[in-house]
Amino acid sequence: MNVLLVGNGGREHAIAWKLAGSAIIKKLFIAPGNPGTANCGTNINISADNTKELINFAKTNGVGLAIIGPEEPLANGMVDAFEAAGIKAFGPTAAAARLEADKAYAKQIMRANSIPTAESRCFTKFEDARTYIATRDEPVVVKAAGLAKGKGVFVCDDPADGILAAEKIMIDRIFGSAGDSIVVEDKLLGEEASILAFVDGRNIYVMETAQDHKPIGDGDTGPNTGGMGAYSPATLVSEKMMQQISREILVPAVDGMNRNGSPYRGVLYAGLMITPGGPRVLEFNVRFGDPETQPILMRMKSDLLEVLLAVCSGTLDRITIEWDTKAAVCVVMACGGYPGEYKKGSVITGIEQAQTLKDTAVFHAGTQLADGKIVTAGGRVLGVTSLGDTIAQAQKNAYAAVEKISFENAYWRKDIASKAIRLSD
Repeated sequence: MNVLLVGNGGREHAIAWKLAGSAIIKKLFIAPGNPGTANCGTNINISADNTKELINFAKTNGVGLAIIGPEEPLANGMVDAFEAAGIKAFGPTAAAARLEADKAYAKQIMRANSIPTAESRCFTKFEDARTYIATRDEPVVVKAAGLAKGKGVFVCDDPADGILAAEKIMIDRIFGSAGDSIVVEDKLLGEEASILAFVDGRNIYVMETAQDHKPIGDGDTGPNTGGMGAYSPATLVSEKMMQQISREILVPAVDGMNRNGSPYRGVLYAGLMITPGGPRVLEFNVRFGDPETQPILMRMKSDLLEVLLAVCSGTLDRITIEWDTKAAVCVVMACGGYPGEYKKGSVITGIEQAQTLKDTAVFHAGTQLADGKIVTAGGRVLGVTSLGDTIAQAQKNAYAAVEKISFENAYWRKDIASKAIRLSD
């Protein structure tokens, strides 16, 4: 089967890397891809938002399955367009993708289906938001309701900072139209966990757990990013808790979308806070997480393409996924200054040396080729991912690989997975 993968980030490189090992794939095309995906298949110079050209390419090249990686094309209806053209596509429809594209809508779904989450209010006018936040004495979280590439969340211990955050989003428009409305919610306390599941409209298959590290600084300090690293499994999620998460969060979410006339199919990502009162939903995403995908797929032993096809055909209940018992840790190497201003075009060295280390893969996120050399092209540049018999060993292996790679003003957190290691001590 010929497969088209849409996207160019670290998530797409990890997916391409895993698909390249499929026994049933014939040709893999990645649009537009990056220097890393070029080693897994054929990069196609078509942007990830050019639906018309992507469909034309798929028809011309006998593509049997299109896999839509990023959230924006999903929210804009790329799956709908491919299926209308008679091409099978993996991912939710535009209607179902509202779970991520509109946080206010997601809150409505959660309330209607009794899914545990933080208490919240939604606002379309800054003046109303300011008045509400000014009445609060406790910490608040202010979120742009639209898509903001993982950066539209402000955790404010002082409500006065919450007013400033709302002003940045709604008045200064730092996230553009994503800030047309905002969600203001209570700050939840606990440990975060990422639960990803394959969903075929009625069946749910939960993947191995992971934990993301959103803040830019060690010890979870500083502004939020798209993710500075992740590890799998998330040790704080026990089997009993996983059953609770499935029962109280995943099943009601899928059932609720069905009742709402927007059946869900694809990957459903639940970003959770494990509080003293149990798991609570921070957000839903409608695609593979980045960087959680990297350690999760490093641990997947089964054929990913077979799983994706089962999702598309509604036969997920016939699939069994095998997982490596080893742990995996992904450390994101970023450009200094990210998530603010940063320099592009710095030459990257040492990737090949890092990949010679056992059970290690270097996934490209923000890179491109310039004069035959790989250079930085985004805030998050690489996702250096390693396996290990324990999380501590996987962490050691990943950081050993990171040390072999260099580029100007390279930055990475030094504590990815350290929380899990402390919990296991």
